[in-house]
Amino acid sequence: MNLSLDVAADLRATAHELADAARAATLLHFRRAGLSAETKETERFDPVTVADRLSEQRMRAILARRRPQDGILGEEFGPVEGTSGLTWVLDPIDGTRGYLSGTPTWGVLISVADATGPIYGLIDQPYIGERFEGGFGQAAVNGPMGRAALKTRAPRPLSEAILFSTFPEVGTPEEGAAFRRVAPKAKLVRYGTDCYAYALIAAGQIDLVIEAGLQAYDVQAPIAVIEAAGGIVTDWQGRPCPQGGRVLAAANRDIHAEALALLNAG
Repeated sequence: MNLSLDVAADLRATAHELADAARAATLLHFRRAGLSAETKETERFDPVTVADRLSEQRMRAILARRRPQDGILGEEFGPVEGTSGLTWVLDPIDGTRGYLSGTPTWGVLISVADATGPIYGLIDQPYIGERFEGGFGQAAVNGPMGRAALKTRAPRPLSEAILFSTFPEVGTPEEGAAFRRVAPKAKLVRYGTDCYAYALIAAGQIDLVIEAGLQAYDVQAPIAVIEAAGGIVTDWQGRPCPQGGRVLAAANRDIHAEALALLNAG
């Protein structure tokens, strides 16, 4: 979809207004005594809090006012059909387990997509005050150290790479086995940082994120930010993955190819 400069500017301004609202909503409850969570599943703990719902409600209210013609796909409430060909994809708290635990690695994910996938995205970490953006000619982070350009790391062998994943189990036993073909070959493996790991790829701090079982609202903002910074995000077959599933995010095509070959070596 070809967008005018005015439309692109309005989409970007809207995304930042959404992030500001979500930042305020999530900080109302973060590290507060008495914060509790319900679980959305019975067989495992998949938490949702009052902060998740408040964050998304405030973002939806802004979209209803500023961009009523656009669709909405959010984690906590039902989809809204739009007429513009654009859809806002919202994860009001990515990493609710981390949010409940008091760690500053959760975030708010906001993206706008056309029929091909995300065209602009934000990864916002409210407590640290860091906001990563990508798309419409932007690839930057604003935070405690000021504003800086985002650029992914230069190619290096997997033996020198840093790999992240949210859960050591990764997914199904088959998916876990594929991950374990890659992980021992990396220089360093870290777990548990949710969407913040994708921001670290864009910021040039790490090389790879490998995950499975993701949804569209988990990946579309990271895709936009990482691609704007020079990286690549695909599924485990090297295909576009705007709907989630098995995701391989990489700082560059060389490290992506090396990890992809190992994921599919079984």
